[in-house]
Amino acid sequence: MPELPEVETTRRGIEPHILDHTVSSVVVRQPKLRWPVTEDLERILVSQRVVATRRRGKYLLLEFDRGHLLIHLGMSGNLRVLNTAVEPGKHDHVDICFSDGQCLRYTDPRRFGAVMWIEGAVKQHPLLEKLGPEPLSENFTGQYLFKHSRKRNMPIKTFVMDQAVVVGVGNIYANEALYIAGIRPDRKAGSVSLKRYQKLTDAITETLQQAIEQGGSSIRDFLGNEGKPGYFQQSLQVYDRAGLACHRCNRTLIESRIGQRQTVFCKRCQT
Repeated sequence: MPELPEVETTRRGIEPHILDHTVSSVVVRQPKLRWPVTEDLERILVSQRVVATRRRGKYLLLEFDRGHLLIHLGMSGNLRVLNTAVEPGKHDHVDICFSDGQCLRYTDPRRFGAVMWIEGAVKQHPLLEKLGPEPLSENFTGQYLFKHSRKRNMPIKTFVMDQAVVVGVGNIYANEALYIAGIRPDRKAGSVSLKRYQKLTDAITETLQQAIEQGGSSIRDFLGNEGKPGYFQQSLQVYDRAGLACHRCNRTLIESRIGQRQTVFCKRCQT
């Protein structure tokens, strides 16, 4: 699944090609996604101009003159900027075409994403209103996590992956950040000290920023604006390395399941 770094990389990749451009047509080939494509999307978007691109968690928000287009890449989706003459493939479900002859093409093999129009206060949309702070924002601090973790008995990995606590910390990055911070992923969230939460917030920020710089981690699914996949997976220290040696102490990394998700850690380096 495209995670926060992949979505942010996508936003940065498409922005120069669509910002301040005016929609000339919209083609919806498959409206039945996880959330149905907004009806009459062409009527809504034609003649509107893209005035900004934003990201909220794993959601892309394209701001137009009179509202926002919310896009979610689902499990395996991507966005590409192409010439309108390029023939669509089997899983190319939506084209947003611009007056300069380019189009923003939404591809989603599993059809688990979303392309929907929002009018009014976008922050109050049901998919966005309950989201926690952005992990790369000033609001995300060790004090914040410490305060919200009190009396929470869930594993700390589950806690930081809760989108109501903090957005965009997916499974890959939760594994990596907990390793960097030296915290066992199955430790109860409420038992972790403020000092250790401060280390964890720094580790989450560092991991996500590094992933954004390297273009994301979903090699199979994510295509950047130049058709180049991300290679952050080649830098992973624990995720998907169960049975291999810890880079720090050389002890064998352990795999377990937390919240039905693959979890890998080092018993010696993470306590």
